[in-house]
Amino acid sequence: MIKEGIININKPPGLTSHDCVQAVRKWAGVRRVGHTGTLDPMATGVLPICIGSAARIMEYLELDLKTYRCGMAIGLSTETQDVWGAVCADRRAELKRAQNGAARLTEERIREAFAGFAGIIEQTPPKYSALKVDGKRLYEYARAGEPVQIKARKVFIESLVIRHVDLAELTVTFDVTCSKGTYIRAICHEAGEILGCGAAMNGLIRLSSGVFSIEQAVPLAALAAPDADGQRREEQRTALIAAPDVPLVHFGKAILEQAQAGRFTNGGAVSRHDAQIEREPAYQHKDPPFPFREAYKRTYNVYERTDDAPRFLGVAFYDPATERLLPDKIFAGQ
Repeated sequence: MIKEGIININKPPGLTSHDCVQAVRKWAGVRRVGHTGTLDPMATGVLPICIGSAARIMEYLELDLKTYRCGMAIGLSTETQDVWGAVCADRRAELKRAQNGAARLTEERIREAFAGFAGIIEQTPPKYSALKVDGKRLYEYARAGEPVQIKARKVFIESLVIRHVDLAELTVTFDVTCSKGTYIRAICHEAGEILGCGAAMNGLIRLSSGVFSIEQAVPLAALAAPDADGQRREEQRTALIAAPDVPLVHFGKAILEQAQAGRFTNGGAVSRHDAQIEREPAYQHKDPPFPFREAYKRTYNVYERTDDAPRFLGVAFYDPATERLLPDKIFAGQ
């Protein structure tokens, strides 16, 4: 049985993120399992799933950026902003007929439509999404035909690169790296509005989420493959699991000797002077280009020095007034 850790699943199309959680729960033999960010059923790619006490790191991952490869159909508008929703308008035949006229679409016009998706932008979440408003998910309002006010919010686009434009088929492929909470469907919809003809997402692959990439992702079907027996089976399973501290790359790193490590794991604060600081927090002297918890400027992964690799104990916030590392979450012995 896998007690804790993170498995990087390559989600197949047609399954919900919760379906993948259920599959990992069965494979690991652990009830406490959760994913780090929803992928829509028809989307594929990187879906990190936390097992056991590793699920407690999920709130720390708001600093992670995600990269997607998206396909977009120009001239199609749907209720869900993707090609799997009810069609509101389909102008693709009209656009193809106009390709020999003055109103034709050009690659230059298409690229210009994406020019504004850079840095911090205002984005309105799709009405068919899992975002909660007044305790109810937006798609529940939409399905019930109930009105709801959807407020625009700020998201961060680090980069958006158009990979391919097919004027004959009226499709675009682009890669986007963005902050948590960015809706790629909404980018397609807004680009279609700028073009004046509508657009909808027709494919989505998550290429990375924080430190996890698609190259190292495990196909979900691999979890159902027959296991080897005994020790080899456990070795095979363990090889698929990352430790809970692996994604926490934005935090500092503090090493404690045995006595102070014992104090820390019992919930006691330790002096910064009793720790060896090997790395400072990434945002100690700067702000990330998106909203985040101010305490993360002073957050450290805390380890105990051992004869082998340092042992991860937990996460601490540094209090400059007392010059102490205050335990936030303890993982050692969980």
